[in-house]
Amino acid sequence: MKIADMHCDTIARLWEIEKERKDAEELLENTGHVSLRRMKQGNYLLQNFALFLSLKQSEDPWKDVLSMADLFDREIEKNKDEIGRVFCYEDIGKNREAGKLSAVLTVEEGGVCKGSLENLRELYRRGVRMMTLSWNYPNGLCFPNVKMPEDGEKADFTVPETEKGLTETGFAFVEEMQHLGMIVDVSHLSDAGFWDVCKTVKGPFVASHSNARACCRHVRNMTDEMIRALAEKGGVMGLNFCADFLKEEQPGVENPGTIADVVRHANHIIGVGGVECLGLGSDFDGIPGHKELPGAEAMPLLLEALHDSGLNYDTVDKIAGENVLRLYREAWKNTAI
Repeated sequence: MKIADMHCDTIARLWEIEKERKDAEELLENTGHVSLRRMKQGNYLLQNFALFLSLKQSEDPWKDVLSMADLFDREIEKNKDEIGRVFCYEDIGKNREAGKLSAVLTVEEGGVCKGSLENLRELYRRGVRMMTLSWNYPNGLCFPNVKMPEDGEKADFTVPETEKGLTETGFAFVEEMQHLGMIVDVSHLSDAGFWDVCKTVKGPFVASHSNARACCRHVRNMTDEMIRALAEKGGVMGLNFCADFLKEEQPGVENPGTIADVVRHANHIIGVGGVECLGLGSDFDGIPGHKELPGAEAMPLLLEALHDSGLNYDTVDKIAGENVLRLYREAWKNTAI
């Protein structure tokens, strides 16, 4: 069973290390969750690499995201015998035949485009094939999962934003992304924004790294109604390994994350949306860590646990990567550039 993971923040992590002039780390081998060597140990086929920025920590998000894309290009070129870029679905097969891993470039935070459709098109030309519309702050396109508190108040991550969704610019971005062949990603998007996307897109979309709210009330997770709607569109959601999205925190009790927590969410999601709507979205290098899934090399442990929970190997194979590949084949069949 080959792994296709829809979300990691490895490139952002390497970029931050380089920017801070610390000892350089590389994609081939590093101290994070994802490296080429760890991916091979975990039997990967494909990894989505997100260009992630916090709008509140960047003076020029557009400049920074292009700088991050440059680093991605350098790392892929440096390791071109080990991993290849994916611009269209056929590239995945070509890389596999050549014995290479595949790398899909994505963006996590649509606000980096500064509301410019030309910037969105430039990201597509640079190879971006999926974009998360938001992160944790309003960005001109839409509003995030959590209901934004009044000034000075602390956000309650069990209270979702159900009224504010896509802005006029956000609707324009979703339309242009469909035209280009760039997959719309609703992880981090408000509940209202999810329904705006669901009503607007004509094909499949994703929640690249989100779990089930029925199993853990965190707003980053999706309600059963959302899961069913995503599945009806042919979409896929990726299991996120962040402990706080898997099990609700108890004051004073460590929440390290277990494989059993991930399996519990997986079985619930399948029960609600069917076996075709579930994939992997680890959030590696964007989360503090997961005790029992410490990195890409541990993916076979999760797949075996999914099988041990009663899922047959065909279903586990779909979760591991086949559902994601099916969606990519559908979403990328028509491109504008």
